[in-house]
Amino acid sequence: MASEQWFMGPLPLPCPGETPPTDGSEAGPQPCGDPRWLMSPGRPGDPLEPLLEAPACTPSPEEPLAPDPGPVPTRLPLDTMFSPITEQLRYLLSKADDFQSYLLYSRDRVQTEQLAKAMPTFLQMCEPYFLYLEAAARSVPPIHGALQELVRKGLLEVSQQLTLRLEQLVLMYASFGLVDMEETDPLSSISSFFCGRFSLSPTHEVSIFRYCAPAAYTATRFPRYLYKKMRWNLETTLEPSGQGQHSRVDYYFLCYRDTWEDSGKTLANSCPQIQKLWSIGRWVPLGPAEDDLYSWILCPQPPGDYQQLLTIGFEEPSHMLATDLLVQILTGQAGPARPPSAAGPAAWAAQGS
Repeated sequence: MASEQWFMGPLPLPCPGETPPTDGSEAGPQPCGDPRWLMSPGRPGDPLEPLLEAPACTPSPEEPLAPDPGPVPTRLPLDTMFSPITEQLRYLLSKADDFQSYLLYSRDRVQTEQLAKAMPTFLQMCEPYFLYLEAAARSVPPIHGALQELVRKGLLEVSQQLTLRLEQLVLMYASFGLVDMEETDPLSSISSFFCGRFSLSPTHEVSIFRYCAPAAYTATRFPRYLYKKMRWNLETTLEPSGQGQHSRVDYYFLCYRDTWEDSGKTLANSCPQIQKLWSIGRWVPLGPAEDDLYSWILCPQPPGDYQQLLTIGFEEPSHMLATDLLVQILTGQAGPARPPSAAGPAAWAAQGS
């Protein structure tokens, strides 16, 4: 088990567009446990500063999760091993609870709107923790050696618990009209948030994003009635060339399709038949041409098809299971991938029948 020096200092908040840090660099006190942290000294009643204090206990991927095998046969209990991780989870969940409490019980509209504007910063504050959990559990080769399946599952369950809580918080603020979740305005909306990254090989890295609410696959809803719930960015580092090292990004999605819409019936007349067919697929770009910058500027959203790789069924997979299935697809364990869809809506209707 790594020493408590993992959690000696708060984490700096990452700036938008930057890769979030994976360990702390400054020492600072842990605000947990002191009821006075809710009020900012010098600014009575302002909830922003204390709510967005960086957590002081995010583990670093550089540190081992468990001691290296050695001559000492003693093993730490699993609860002891996970104690720093669960403490950090409780800290972040308590921050989410504070955001929720201000929303539900505060009568100060200005403060509530300030918290809504601070929501992206709070989501960024959770990113280093997500980075640690997913990288420690999934990276190949594992950062900490051969992790036992029990430990791996424990790390991923913690990641999933925090993901669902943040999603719930954003949805609650959106229900009050304080947060915009429209994907068409990424600069001022929270349509999705980052929740981890791991490596499949030295040249392949996967980043995980969760949509707070189902979003249309494309602005024109083609393929028809397809909605996305998760996105994975697969970044492949290409061989160095004369111009240096390059990378390519492919996009994979967890989507569902409303089968009742294929039947042509109205929602009121087809309630018994409403089902969501879940699948994992890859974004297939249809244009504009990669070398035509002018076309990209004029294009409001690049058109794309959906290459369905795996049909899951009518039950939504958990956040953890969906990523497990993607890993199986990418490593060739889920069988051969289907060819890209070329028939558009007709092909989708046939697949759902």
